[in-house]
Amino acid sequence: MKWRKMADHVQGLAQLEILCKQLYETTDTAVRHQAEKALVEFTNSPDCLSKCQLLLERGSSSYSQLLAATCLSKLVSRTSNPLPLEQRIDIRNYVLNYLATRPKLAAFVTQALIQLYARITKLGWFDCQKDDYVFRNVIADVTRFLQADTTHPLTKHRKIASSFRDSSLFDIFTLSCNLLKQASGKNLNLNDESQHGLLMQLLKLSYNCLNYDFIGTSTDESSDDLCTVQIPTSWRSAFLDSSTLQLFFNLYHSIPPSLSPLVLSCLVQIASVRRSLFNNAERAKFLSHLVDGVKRILANPQCLPDPNNYHEFCRLLARLKSNYQLGELVKVENYPEVIRLIANFTVTSLQHWEFAPNSVHYLLSLWQRLAASVPYVKATEPHLLETYTPEVTKAYITSRLESVHVILRDGLEDPLDDAGLVQQQLDQLSTIGRCEYEKTCALLVQLFDQAAQTYQELLQSTNSSAADITVQEGRLTWLVYIIGAVIGGRVSFASTDEQDAMDGELVCRVLQLMNLTDSRLAQAGNERLELAMLSFFEQFRKIYIGDQVQKSSKLYRRLSEVLGLNDETMVLSVFIGKIITNLKYWGQCEPITSKTLQLLNDLSLGYSSVRKLVKLSAVQFMLNNHTSEHFSFLGVNNQSNLSDMRCRTTFYTALGRLLMVDLGEDEDQFEQFMLPLTAAFEAVAQMLSTNTFNEQEAKRTLVGLVRDLRGIAFAFNAKTSFMMLFDWIYPAYMPILQRAIELWYHDPACTTPVLKLMAELVHNRSQRLQFDVSSPNGILLFRETSKMITTYGNRILTLGEVPKDQVYGVKLKGVSVCFAMLKAVLSGNYVNFGVFRLYGDDALDNALQTFIKLLLSIPHSDLLDYPKLSQSFYSLLEVLTQDHMNFIASLEPHVVMYILSSISEGLTALDTMVCTGCCSSLDHIVTYLFKQLSRSTKKRPTPMATDDRFLHIMQQHPEMIQQMLSTVLNIIIFEDCRNQWSMSRPLLGLILLNEKYFADLRNSIVNSQPPEKQQAMHLCFENLMEGIERNLLTKNRDRFTQNLSVFRREVNDSMKNSTYGVNSNDMMS
Repeated sequence: MKWRKMADHVQGLAQLEILCKQLYETTDTAVRHQAEKALVEFTNSPDCLSKCQLLLERGSSSYSQLLAATCLSKLVSRTSNPLPLEQRIDIRNYVLNYLATRPKLAAFVTQALIQLYARITKLGWFDCQKDDYVFRNVIADVTRFLQADTTHPLTKHRKIASSFRDSSLFDIFTLSCNLLKQASGKNLNLNDESQHGLLMQLLKLSYNCLNYDFIGTSTDESSDDLCTVQIPTSWRSAFLDSSTLQLFFNLYHSIPPSLSPLVLSCLVQIASVRRSLFNNAERAKFLSHLVDGVKRILANPQCLPDPNNYHEFCRLLARLKSNYQLGELVKVENYPEVIRLIANFTVTSLQHWEFAPNSVHYLLSLWQRLAASVPYVKATEPHLLETYTPEVTKAYITSRLESVHVILRDGLEDPLDDAGLVQQQLDQLSTIGRCEYEKTCALLVQLFDQAAQTYQELLQSTNSSAADITVQEGRLTWLVYIIGAVIGGRVSFASTDEQDAMDGELVCRVLQLMNLTDSRLAQAGNERLELAMLSFFEQFRKIYIGDQVQKSSKLYRRLSEVLGLNDETMVLSVFIGKIITNLKYWGQCEPITSKTLQLLNDLSLGYSSVRKLVKLSAVQFMLNNHTSEHFSFLGVNNQSNLSDMRCRTTFYTALGRLLMVDLGEDEDQFEQFMLPLTAAFEAVAQMLSTNTFNEQEAKRTLVGLVRDLRGIAFAFNAKTSFMMLFDWIYPAYMPILQRAIELWYHDPACTTPVLKLMAELVHNRSQRLQFDVSSPNGILLFRETSKMITTYGNRILTLGEVPKDQVYGVKLKGVSVCFAMLKAVLSGNYVNFGVFRLYGDDALDNALQTFIKLLLSIPHSDLLDYPKLSQSFYSLLEVLTQDHMNFIASLEPHVVMYILSSISEGLTALDTMVCTGCCSSLDHIVTYLFKQLSRSTKKRPTPMATDDRFLHIMQQHPEMIQQMLSTVLNIIIFEDCRNQWSMSRPLLGLILLNEKYFADLRNSIVNSQPPEKQQAMHLCFENLMEGIERNLLTKNRDRFTQNLSVFRREVNDSMKNSTYGVNSNDMMS
């Protein structure tokens, strides 16, 4: 029997190893899927733990060892039915022993086992065995493994992390620095893989210590421009001692280029140490050593050609200004020499534009910050930026121009195609170029005149090559972008009349170029140059068009002299002329069309500019001729996707604003404007009335039409104009929208625009939906809304299971719009919902029941995974709990529990809007419950059956409300609570409904504190409830909110002074 059991084990292991190989090695998707399914079953099996040990002991492949390590990590992380303490200690010791006795494991297996060890340590940080914190002897445990990888990510739960930080992290950092000193003192043979590996792991360890999440607010790594490293005060000695800084600079010069990027990463962190760690004298001394080290690297740049070294060094340079003031930098002894070296390095880097283009951002960021500081620097020492900034500006501009020819010749990737990168660099250049602006302008004028003259000569010549013309167009594209950027930079500096006149010189040249290129559009055009023009117009609009602009600006004087544009109205006519030209010639080019329409939209937003625009004949032409004949992008027969019609909404939003200026109550003018849309609706109605119609054409016509109407509806935010639109669309054309939803519910490209139009029509924006006392239109509009939600909801649920990667586009997006639509109509204040039940109308019930059906078809995880869905759901839930609590109370127990669970999960959401909505919903539910309980204790008439049922559900499941009480209290005490007021509103009701549970919770929190802190914590809780009565009246709530604010401040002060943290999760369980 024993032998048979062993044979089964061996056979089982062999089978597992085969499955692991199939999972990680096979290219057959079906086989991999089967293996994955079998291994998931294995991880959930009762004997998983023993089999994992067997796999580690006897497994012959690295993949089986990886599976064992991964399964063990899941087992020790389990919150339900956790492993006993003794078992976790055994696993920890086994892993350490396993690593010690098997030095030649595959790297990924070693990493997985180290992560398992770190996970056990982290989750057991507060676990005691006979008054001993058994998982805290990290340093002693790993000392014997200093020849192996020792990085462990111990940065998740804040209380554990802060305790680890206070008790162990500095010792680890000191240890790593001491070992690095020893290593740098020895003559290491770095060709030896183990010695090279040891040094690399030591550097990684130092970096991980410096990159630790010291205060529990880890920043987004993608935005490290303004990162400050919050080194604890207890670490001061390491940074006041210049030998720490010197150690890393010495290492950089003594180790191979393959390792030096890690050294520079450590230096980047050290350079970013918070300013308040030092006093002024200490900071000046620290900065002096830092700048000396930078100067030494610049004077000996042998390692910088390595792209990784170069990138990290650029980051180090950027940190010089993000963490220190220009006034401090100029006082450094070698500042003149260092700023010269940095300028030369920057100029050389910019000239070699093809090398490490992603690193240029950091260099430009340094110079942008330096230039922006010039007006504020008070130091008497010269900053010399007036000498070096123009050199940087010139290097950037000339290098971009020179790159055009090389990119075309060698077929390289054009940076102009990366709009995000170009815009980021131009934003930085806009500030740099404004420093010594006269030199920038003189350079741009000279380069522009040369390029424009060459371009004109090439166009006039009969034997010029297309390549030469393309090169000049590329150079002009860069110049137009840069001119737009430096004009936009005016907002950052106090501008003078002379600088406005210089802007005038630049603007004249771009407008003259535009006249030349527009005259050739019938033959040929350049898309990149047109996009640059639009970027220029956008910057010009921000600075020189609008209500805040001085009309006496010297820029207008220069435009008048050169181009005869005497005032803003004439300049606006140039804008509109360009917009119409682009829409005429570039209608099939989506990037140009959308940016052109965005410009038109921005112009239509200005109070004074929109009134000047309406007087222009070109604008009147647009208002009277918005058809595909004049604007090709409005056509329905082109081959673009349905989703490409989005820009039509922007177009009609702008037209709607322009129309509204003089529309007033003129229904004839409105009817005239709507003629093309009326014709389109009639065409769709005609098609749908026949059995055989071209479905694609019908869809295209309808989608274009509803996008147009949504733009108009968005713009019409006054009652008079919106009522004209409402009377036009209802009741004549509403059935067509309903029919479209019935026919094409499965095609989101068609249904989403229709649903969005309906959501816009029912949105009472600026109180525009105000019906007369005798008008039934509010109720009729709700009926149509209910019908559309019910039709779409019932049909979309027939689709069954939708693949995960398509579920948002096919189903959840439409559901999200339905939720938003229902929320808008329920909170619009133009329908009395009581009349529906009174007169036996089921429109309200249908809409609400469809909402419940749709909600139950969505997993909880999806509600929070998709931001638009979660925002529309939680804002709808807020309205329902506020105004329709009787409906919520009448729901089946499983539905009530689903809604309460969604609120519970939403309370901890990262999106503040979602979290605030959950607090509000919870407050309404708790208030309702409290009132019902209060009524049941007083001898009032018998409550409704639904009220009884809801109370019964809550009494059957008290854990749900208790869970939310502990969650809210947990967030207020231990988290960075950004919506404290919102959190305070439901908390009082939760406490009053669960007084015994709250008392237990309070005792648990008090007892978990160090003995010397318990009295203070107890007093905090006493003060929280001081003067609070057992009711939810506004006055009582407000007093509780004030008490809570004081409570949070006092608790935080107490926790900061505590010698060790508290595991909030244990406390709240």
